[in-house]
Amino acid sequence: MKIALCSSFVPFIFGGARNIVEWLESMLKLHGHQVEHIYLPAIETPDSLMPQILAYRWLRIDNADRIICFRPPAYLIPHPNKVLWFIHHLRAFYDLWDTQYRNFPDNGRNRMIRNVLREIDTQALRESRAIFTNSAVVSERLRHFNNLESEILYPPIYNPEQFHCRGFNDEVVYICRVEHHKRQHLLLEALRYTTCPIKLRICGSTSDHNYVESLRAIIRDYRLENRVHFNLGWISEEQKVEYLADCLAAAYLPLDEDSYGYPSIEASHSGKPILTTTDAGGVMELVRHQYNGLICEPNPESVALGLDQLYNDRHLTEQMGQNALKRLEELGINWDRVLSRLLA
Repeated sequence: MKIALCSSFVPFIFGGARNIVEWLESMLKLHGHQVEHIYLPAIETPDSLMPQILAYRWLRIDNADRIICFRPPAYLIPHPNKVLWFIHHLRAFYDLWDTQYRNFPDNGRNRMIRNVLREIDTQALRESRAIFTNSAVVSERLRHFNNLESEILYPPIYNPEQFHCRGFNDEVVYICRVEHHKRQHLLLEALRYTTCPIKLRICGSTSDHNYVESLRAIIRDYRLENRVHFNLGWISEEQKVEYLADCLAAAYLPLDEDSYGYPSIEASHSGKPILTTTDAGGVMELVRHQYNGLICEPNPESVALGLDQLYNDRHLTEQMGQNALKRLEELGINWDRVLSRLLA
């Protein structure tokens, strides 16, 4: 089958939205399909929105047997055999409208653009023969904003066998983009309330250098230099595997994330429990409290209690790590299921 994988990207930003496309491309090729991936840029500002929508709508891929669309507004591409693996809306115009993460004014013009976008999205989404999402959170947003039903199809990672558990040291690792909504600051602020000598390793690239400076200020102000390793920048897969193999646990505590996040799956394949919060979004679909991780209230004191428990109760920590891979099996997170559903 000739399959076109269609998505958008924000220039110079790398993350899970690209991984889901490129890993699926590799798996489809392994199964004998001809695959092309097609990206167009998408900048989430009111002024750029309508020209981008037109660019996608005018695109034709007539010689593909099927197109699979991911990040918005790629689903605007017309095709008679279009399937969506929908990973999120343009969230500033949807669930993040009334939050600090909408970086444009709430005025009449922008509200009009928001309302038009939602109407266009709903019509384009309805053209699909099937809609899959990466989490129950995203399925609920589609139901709420677009009155559309969808099927949850959890994304696996491409090369899970590279991850392994070598032991449990005294370090909790947080590996993802360093951005305000990922809330590395919450983990740092929690460290000063801990009663044990647990350490943190924060790794990732950033597009927000002001946020990075605020993290450095927390480390400096609370004299955490000896307890925090701050690896700013993109780390290699080899480094990531090494950190996860030895760490005590992995943290993933974003604010209302679309899905469980690849860092959580990588930690699970490494046999490590996940520390998260009650408002982290899709991570809550993966983590069961004291089974394969700990779920804390989103405040430094509660997160500190979680850190102390991971450090002091090593038996529970190791047991939760052993359950992490079982949890992936319980949820059916594997490529066989992904391919069978997307190609049905």
